[in-house]
Amino acid sequence: MVALLMFAAVCCAAPVGNAISAYVALKTGAQDDGGIAEGGSASDIPPRMLTAYKKAVQQVGKYVPKCQGMRWPILAGIAKVESNHAIGHNIAAGGDIRPKIYGVLLNGSGQGGNTTVVPNSDGGKWDGTATGERAVGPFQFLPSTWESVGKDGNGDHVADPHNADDAALGAAVYLCGGGRDLTESSQLRAAILQYNHSSEYVAEVTGWIDQYTAAAKDPGLKNLSGKARTVLDAALSQRGVPYSWGGGNASGPSYGSCCTRSGKSGASIRGFDCSGLTSYVYAKVGMQLPRTAAEQAGVGQRLPASLGAGALKPGDLVFFAYAPGHDSTIYHVGIYVGSGQMINAARPGTVVRLDSVGAMSGFAGGARLL
Repeated sequence: MVALLMFAAVCCAAPVGNAISAYVALKTGAQDDGGIAEGGSASDIPPRMLTAYKKAVQQVGKYVPKCQGMRWPILAGIAKVESNHAIGHNIAAGGDIRPKIYGVLLNGSGQGGNTTVVPNSDGGKWDGTATGERAVGPFQFLPSTWESVGKDGNGDHVADPHNADDAALGAAVYLCGGGRDLTESSQLRAAILQYNHSSEYVAEVTGWIDQYTAAAKDPGLKNLSGKARTVLDAALSQRGVPYSWGGGNASGPSYGSCCTRSGKSGASIRGFDCSGLTSYVYAKVGMQLPRTAAEQAGVGQRLPASLGAGALKPGDLVFFAYAPGHDSTIYHVGIYVGSGQMINAARPGTVVRLDSVGAMSGFAGGARLL
């Protein structure tokens, strides 16, 4: 418990660690690039990739007319897990991604959890090798699957899984199946399971879909006034500011300190951690908050978790704990906007963004300060 409280002493993120799951390693061959510990809003998607996702949504009806509910956050959720949106690769204006993205060779060697031999199907046309099969592109299609769902999304008359537009459109077609209604949670789950038959995979992808959906929504503050409006305007104005462990105070973003349990330092990053952000925005209405999330839970009217997120009002603080019901274990705080959204400085490697309240684990209620 001592170590836990030390970890929570400065507002930080959920203890999800930095290791990516076996199914991601199997499909992408990627090393630790943050996985679920990164991103969460459209700001973590390269603009050219986001364009590809949106184009695919507009085009998919041509190939699967009965498909309903395809949205760019669905494609973004898949691509986040499969390739981290091709971050670190060059994406040309026409959508070609270089260097190409290849998964591990599926030869049963054990690398990346690979224990089953998948026979070669394309002679190396897409996966660059005739000695076996490996997944390709930002959506990590097996060449055999690509041959059945691949589409030309950029109008160059070639369906290339290494092209952002083509790959996104192929993924949309694949997820739509024969005409799914993706507004239905059961059908969305079935579509994702078709992509990778793993409940863990479904949970990770749907978590990203929820976060991207929240980020895409208008926070809707038109009818809000007074101190709550001042607080939320101040918080929203900081979107895109980097997360910095130990960073931020009543005066604004600042350089942070070292280090998180996984060794992430904010010393060279000018930005906010979660309680630094709340300290800043409440200073705009003349309120001085304690520095840590756990301490901030003792300010104002405490709203217990048993009331649910529906009891929160815009401007309330919203807390997350390792052991909800025990405020000493609170590790995170956000600022509630309304409609299930919060302004969030989530964790190292992210920026201040809009998230769903469900984006963090261990909902521990809120506090009303206004």
